[in-house]
Order: sequence, then C-alpha cells, then structure tokens
Amino acid sequence: MSVSFPRLICFVAWTFFAVPAYSQSLPFKALLKTTYDKDFPLVYPEQKDLLEEAVILDTREWEEFSVSHLESAQWVGYETFSMESVAKISKDETIVVYCSVGARSQEIGKKLKAAGYQHVYNLYGGIFHWVNEDNPVFTGDTIQTDRVHTYNKMWGMWLNKGEKVY
Repeated sequence: MSVSFPRLICFVAWTFFAVPAYSQSLPFKALLKTTYDKDFPLVYPEQKDLLEEAVILDTREWEEFSVSHLESAQWVGYETFSMESVAKISKDETIVVYCSVGARSQEIGKKLKAAGYQHVYNLYGGIFHWVNEDNPVFTGDTIQTDRVHTYNKMWGMWLNKGEKVY
C-alpha cells in the first residue's frame, strides 16, 4: 500500500507539531531523550510518594526560581551552585533536582552523586513538564501561580500551559 506525498507530509507535520492533550509532544520527548544520560535516574510527576519524601532542589538561576518553583523547593542555582549549598542535606536523603527541562539539573545531580549523595533523581521534563501535566508551582513559600520563567523565548515553546515569563 503506497502513501501519497501530501498524506505523508500531513502525517509528519502532525507527528512533530501536534501537542496531545494529556502528554508531552513527540518533539519534546525526543529532546528529552537526547538530553538525558541513560544511566541517570529519573522521577516522573506522577511518582508523588517519592516526590513527597524527597528534598527538592531547583537548579535554575535565581531569576527563574523567583518567578515560580515547585512547592518546598530549595534554590541551589546552576552557575552559582556550590556543594556548600547542600551541606546540611544528609547523603542518605532522597534528592530530586530539576530545572526547565532537565539538562542543567542532570549536571548538578551528577555533582551530587560524585560527592557521595546516594539517592539523586532528575525530574523528567523539568518544571515545563510539571506544569504541562497540571501540577502546581509557587512563588514565595505558599502562593500558587501560573507563571513560569521559560529561560528564553526559544525554550518557552515547550511550555504549553501557564503564563510564560522571559
């Protein structure tokens, strides 16, 4: 059975540009697949038990964190990250790191593992996937918001829900 060229083009366009209602788009999944190291553990937003027991570390820059972050997240930064910022965390604690999509947080996670932290996970899809899956973000300690700092307009294309802040 042959497929006409226009149908093929429509299928390819739909595959790469459609955003399914209940999950990330195929291009976003492809980006994440090429971003993450296969041997670095991930945690998914639906793994609430693990997330509730974990120390949550935001590895974005302060400007991004101040717009919004996961509830109870501790800011550690990326460019300014130092092991001193996590010195009070036990090396036996479960730690979840996150950033916008997961690249910066994976790098910080590797530093934590190299320093002897045993249970470090990267949040799949970062804060973008978190918000796209209808999970809350906060400004300050307790004020829920729809605003998400998207790093820049190019990266903002991956945030499908919420208000983009550049």
